[in-house]
Amino acid sequence: MRLPSAAVLASLLPALALPALPAEAAARTGTTYYVDSKEGDDAADGTAPDRAWRTLEPVNAAELRPGDTVAVKRGGSFRGPLTLSARGTAASPITVKAYGKGALPRISGRTASCVVVEGDHWHISGLRASGCPWAGFEIKGRHNVLSGVEADRNVAGVSVTPAASRNTIRDSRFTDNNRMSVNDKGGDNDSGAFGILLNGDDNLVTRNTITGSHAKSYDYGVDGAAIEIFGGNRNRITHNRAHDNNTFSELGAKKGDTATGNIFAFNVVTSTLKSGSFLVTRGPRHVVGPVKGTRVAHNSVYMPARHTIGWSCHDGCSPSILRLRNNVIVVGGEAGYEDGKGADEAASVYQARSVKIKLGPGSVVADPRFVSRRDLRLAPSSPARGRAVRLDDSWFGGRELARDFTGKPLPSSTRHAGAYQ
Repeated sequence: MRLPSAAVLASLLPALALPALPAEAAARTGTTYYVDSKEGDDAADGTAPDRAWRTLEPVNAAELRPGDTVAVKRGGSFRGPLTLSARGTAASPITVKAYGKGALPRISGRTASCVVVEGDHWHISGLRASGCPWAGFEIKGRHNVLSGVEADRNVAGVSVTPAASRNTIRDSRFTDNNRMSVNDKGGDNDSGAFGILLNGDDNLVTRNTITGSHAKSYDYGVDGAAIEIFGGNRNRITHNRAHDNNTFSELGAKKGDTATGNIFAFNVVTSTLKSGSFLVTRGPRHVVGPVKGTRVAHNSVYMPARHTIGWSCHDGCSPSILRLRNNVIVVGGEAGYEDGKGADEAASVYQARSVKIKLGPGSVVADPRFVSRRDLRLAPSSPARGRAVRLDDSWFGGRELARDFTGKPLPSSTRHAGAYQ
């Protein structure tokens, strides 16, 4: 399908300050192993900064136990992969973190993915995965947490495989993951340029900044997505800031597979690209459809270029495919596209060159009066103020996520459309 279709100036948008996610029980006191690419020695035992390992190979070979920690020195550069295959527990996860001063330690390499999380209950922070042939971080296990990581110049910043579930990707930056894995003439098979690719179920993607997920494509002209869901079910995509991605999210599944019950809430999406879209999903007549039960609530979108579209629900759209509430969407092209019975849409504000979708109860076509092109908070005179309908917490992925983009609790009475209250 041809989609209608960079760095974020983050200082121009308000900082995201959601409360911390619930902490695990206190971990067992384990052993800390140090890795220093400049001063380390693989013949050492790795158990102190002055006995650090030099490469990642001893880490890959170590028999790590629940509660252990791998500390990687800042300012270093390593050849991947870093393969994390041990299993922690909910009470005693295994930790990977950075130590020292300077830039995040950088992992690159010629293997498919630079950091491969095969085990369960890992907490990984403070790493940068850059220039990897496939993914910066590839998650294959369960109950793992990526936080405060960076990934750039990969096909996928993060790849969550079909068997991976209940993982969390939060408070991280995915920049210019703009390479294609398939990009050939003919057919309808080009693929790549993913900030995050979700093939697994029940994962949480929250409070990340995702930019520059777009690349040239023979089949589509331009391809890429901040967050691509293919075959993943019940994933929660909330409170992310996205800028200059070809598409914020595109959903699909192989025939006989599903991509059901995914949630998008309180995301802020902006773009200066010439083309792009906010969300693309499919009905049963599409080769990678149907995608059922997608819910989209309280997102704010500003994509002013002419060849843009808000949302697309095609090849048999119906309320069972897509439901939208309380969004504010400004595009320079089409507000949306629907066929069949159409999407279940309500209580939103649209501004676009063309509005052919059937507006639901409470939805209007009007200038939402954002504070600025970069700051999508609402001016006092905005028609989005007070427009939102009250939704139960299941629309946001649970009570802990029922807060606006800045972390402010949702008011008990009057609520505004869009990501800000």
